[in-house]
Amino acid sequence: MERVIFPNRPALPTPTLTSNPNNPPRIKLNSITLPLHPNSPSSTPSSFPLDSLLHHLLHSSSPPTTLNHLHKDAEFENGSLEFMSCKGKSMLDLIVEHPLATLNGLFDLRKSELVEVDLAGLLKGLESSGHWEKALILFEWVAANLNSHKGNKLDNQVIEQIVRILGKESQHTVAAKLFDKIPLEGYSLDVRAYTTILHAYARTGKYQRAITLFKSLKQKGLSLTLVTYNVMLDVYGKMGRSWDKILGLLEDMKSNGLVFDHFTCSTVIAACGREGLLEEATKFFYGLKSQGYTPGTVTYNALLQVFGKAGVYSESLSILKEMEENNCPPDSVTYNELVGAYLRAGFYEEGAALIDTMASKGILPNTITYTTMINAYGKAGKEDKALDLFHRMKKLGCVPNICTYNAIIGMLGKRSRSEEMIEILSEMKMNGCPPNRITWNTMLAACGTTGMQTYVHRVFREMRSCGFEPDRDTFNTLISAYGRCGSGVDAAKMYEEMIKVGFTPCVTTYNALLNALARRGNWKAGELVVRDMKKKGFKPNETSYSLMLHCYAKGGNVKGLELIEKDIYGGRIFPSWVLLRTLILANSKCRALAGMERAFQELQKHGYKADMVIFNSMLSIYAKNRMTDRAHDMLQLIHENGLLPDIVTYNSLMDMYARGGECWKAEEILDELRKAGAKPDLVSYNTVIKGFCRQRLMHEAIRTMSEMTTRGIRPCIVTYNTLITGYASQGMFAEINDVITYMIQHDCKPNELTYKIAVDGYCRAYKHEEAMEFVSKIRDVDKSFDDRSAQRLMSLVQDKMRS
Repeated sequence: MERVIFPNRPALPTPTLTSNPNNPPRIKLNSITLPLHPNSPSSTPSSFPLDSLLHHLLHSSSPPTTLNHLHKDAEFENGSLEFMSCKGKSMLDLIVEHPLATLNGLFDLRKSELVEVDLAGLLKGLESSGHWEKALILFEWVAANLNSHKGNKLDNQVIEQIVRILGKESQHTVAAKLFDKIPLEGYSLDVRAYTTILHAYARTGKYQRAITLFKSLKQKGLSLTLVTYNVMLDVYGKMGRSWDKILGLLEDMKSNGLVFDHFTCSTVIAACGREGLLEEATKFFYGLKSQGYTPGTVTYNALLQVFGKAGVYSESLSILKEMEENNCPPDSVTYNELVGAYLRAGFYEEGAALIDTMASKGILPNTITYTTMINAYGKAGKEDKALDLFHRMKKLGCVPNICTYNAIIGMLGKRSRSEEMIEILSEMKMNGCPPNRITWNTMLAACGTTGMQTYVHRVFREMRSCGFEPDRDTFNTLISAYGRCGSGVDAAKMYEEMIKVGFTPCVTTYNALLNALARRGNWKAGELVVRDMKKKGFKPNETSYSLMLHCYAKGGNVKGLELIEKDIYGGRIFPSWVLLRTLILANSKCRALAGMERAFQELQKHGYKADMVIFNSMLSIYAKNRMTDRAHDMLQLIHENGLLPDIVTYNSLMDMYARGGECWKAEEILDELRKAGAKPDLVSYNTVIKGFCRQRLMHEAIRTMSEMTTRGIRPCIVTYNTLITGYASQGMFAEINDVITYMIQHDCKPNELTYKIAVDGYCRAYKHEEAMEFVSKIRDVDKSFDDRSAQRLMSLVQDKMRS
């Protein structure tokens, strides 16, 4: 489309006219025509209000259950303690009266009396009276002071009693630490006590300790119960790379005459879900059914989770249908898993609609339902929708829990929306929901941005000062956060410390390492990580392969992409929504058009839904290749999928027209963007300015820049370099000097490219001497310009003169 310069365009800087009509008019820049506004707040590390966030977090945090922070004022009557002797009751009264901090001193003074007391009964009495924490202090004192005194007072019954107490109070971390210090080899406990200790190891991630203890129990010839085996199935399931071990345990259970219960079945299926073993889960489930097993809701829910994690929502719907046909009523967990399945397949609105479906069937959506949706919206970059849903759940009377708050904090942290993070922390405190270890882990992840590794150090230090010792998830978060900060050294240190303190790496750990490498495009190191992962028996999951695709894309290794593509299309790697989406984005980044389109076809073939990131990535490639028809096809698909073009969509369309020489069409798109209620950004204006400069319409470029600054958007180095390129192409060297002077006056430092563009312009006009003079005078206007850069520019001019 052709168009003449409007005679009534906005007032621009007055050009300096010459008597020679062949000379183009000069266009000067000044602050009157280009009103510059202050820089808008950015999410740079210097603006991150860590002090304020930590203040709220520290004053809201309740340390995890420890001896110094728990006390129950339970009422009890001696009549309920008939199993205790008079001496025992007297000692019990004495212990209850004393504060926690003074108990060790009391025990030292009453050592001779404690020797004569039934310690197991005393521990039981303390637990019955609601003072389990004092029972633990007594046990630890006895272990340190009376063990081996007069025939070993720390007998089996004493240990069994403290195990029972800690198990009843769900003090898994305390129990695991306690029995790391007290070796159990010399004791013969009952199976129930051993099972409780195994459970503590399982809950705290100390899987190797659990396996070692379990092997010793088998060697002792104890009659292991169904519960003991179920706990060990859970250990192997959480540990990963253990499918053969799980099958071995199941055979042991059968040979010992134990009948699988719902917990057995759901635990095994859940283990398959963690490893992405869809075929194994299906085979196990239908194998049990063929042997007469009638699955209940819990088992069906576990199977739903397997397919839901993979985003195979069609299979999830089949499972729901089978439940209904077998008169197995779905519950809130069932629908929560279905919501998750829809979300992982990209069907956000369909997932949200299930909330209403639940209500229509008399099943109220619970906190997990809403949290699942909030989490998904956050990952999809739909923060406002997530916050709307958060407010809606509260209005409907569904009280947010710590997981909900953590999901919101994590989402806001990724977008550096710190003021809202502070509001959420304040709300948590007001609602009596203190931050937990996951909240701190979430804060660590929020600091995982380039240049913010010192913030990660500080949050980690404060986390420990509040009594939250790092668990395996914390270490995984730290590895990932340091990787995102660009600090591979710190990430490696965290990995080493994790091993040192006894946590076993898992798939998440390897993925955290891959995440750090993907950001640098270090695909060679990434391949080594995957190789080591497989060597140690771990099966890479969709996140692992997705990160490797990003690794190859950032490193420009198209062949690497093709290797994973073959495995996906060949059926060796399940083609989940996440993987196919990543394939589209990775091929787009490498500008591999055929690979991108093939992945998009596969996405559609599997019934998955594309999101705006996919559409924008594809449209961007079509725009860069000036494939106007394909770009408009994508635009049509956006509308057909019930989505609305966003600023990225419009910017790509503007870029396409600007590249194709249709600068006026690019400006029309800019107008459409404003009419659609969206706010153009710096990229939008720079793209239109570039289009005008390419067509040598400098008046229009300056007009667009003036409009941009009037709307509060400051020009950047790209804006100015684009203008200088336009002037250089027309030999307008006086105007180039005006732009450079203007840049320096308005705190936008020219870079070496700025001056190189000008020098190239002089050389193309065969004005080599003027080019030399231009370089020699740079230091007069730009004191920051260094001698090495000047020498490179001089060499460039000399090379041009010789060529």
